[in-house]
Amino acid sequence: MIHYIIVKWEAGTDKSAAEERARALYSGATDIPGINRVKINGNVTPRDNRYDLMVCLYMDPSALPVWDASELHKRWKSEFSDMIEKKCIFDAGEE
Repeated sequence: MIHYIIVKWEAGTDKSAAEERARALYSGATDIPGINRVKINGNVTPRDNRYDLMVCLYMDPSALPVWDASELHKRWKSEFSDMIEKKCIFDAGEE
């Protein structure tokens, strides 16, 4: 499955720096059992009504609880929550 994390940063957040930090953090995600690949996209259309970042974790469905309990996920929440205005979490099957 693909676990999508779609983020809109708080106003005033340095979006480029936040994305760089997120990329660095998520670079270790495939060390977590069942996480097979990570893809991160930054938004290319600078409009206020757009989200800013999309993280795609390609994982075995059984890895979702492992991800939720992982130190990386805990760091994501503790280090980035204050910068996030809103987010969308969506899980989809792979094509």
